[in-house]
Amino acid sequence: MSAISKLTLTLGSTIRLSSGYELPVVGLGVYQNDDCSPACLAALKHGYRHIDSARMYKNEEEVGKSVRESGIARGDVFVTSKVNNPEHGYETALAAVDDSLNKFGFEYIDLMLIHSPLSDKERRLQTWKGLIEAKKQGKVRTIGVSNYGPRHLEEIREAGLETPSVNQVELHPLCQQKEIVEYCTKHGIIVEAYSPLIRGKWTDKIVEIAKKPARVISNANIFDFEISAEDMEAINALDRGKDGAVTWNPVDAP
Repeated sequence: MSAISKLTLTLGSTIRLSSGYELPVVGLGVYQNDDCSPACLAALKHGYRHIDSARMYKNEEEVGKSVRESGIARGDVFVTSKVNNPEHGYETALAAVDDSLNKFGFEYIDLMLIHSPLSDKERRLQTWKGLIEAKKQGKVRTIGVSNYGPRHLEEIREAGLETPSVNQVELHPLCQQKEIVEYCTKHGIIVEAYSPLIRGKWTDKIVEIAKKPARVISNANIFDFEISAEDMEAINALDRGKDGAVTWNPVDAP
């Protein structure tokens, strides 16, 4: 593919998950934003239909309130949350889902992830079984993981359990997670990027390329630009592997 424009993406574009549900390709992350209502309401007003929260963010109640106040039908807004690391385990994961539902004020959560692999193998698998059960009960529509490396994903496959629909990892030009992306592509797992804007830590090359398209950062026209094959090659060459991470990136957790 020679240019991003050939994907013909828009702010309303979605990608179908293995669960059968549609994931909006752009979402608003609300990390480190306790009072996230203004941001959520503004995002929903301008066309965003995905809000990415987590139990450790402690703002699920604000997200739920914002969805209701937006006037947009619940079924038209995709909401993600994540089971916190200390909540790993079968019963604790189920309890976490119930608590999140209560905080959001929702009857279901669109996507529930295991926030990271920061526990032992058995607890990770029990947590995953808990999410599978929550999905069977209709409390969660889609389940997935976050910050999982190939080894952690293999644990699930070798246990004969349902494959995660999503693996959310830090992903941007400096940290391209090629091994993880390759594994997920092979096994039908959607790779979802967090910190795609590198938290503003742009290299000179990224700044140079970003100046070429018009309205690159405009919310309403986020895909209204084209990146040439030459520029794509230059971006690909920026990969620093794990050294390029700007967040915790615990994909190699034991």
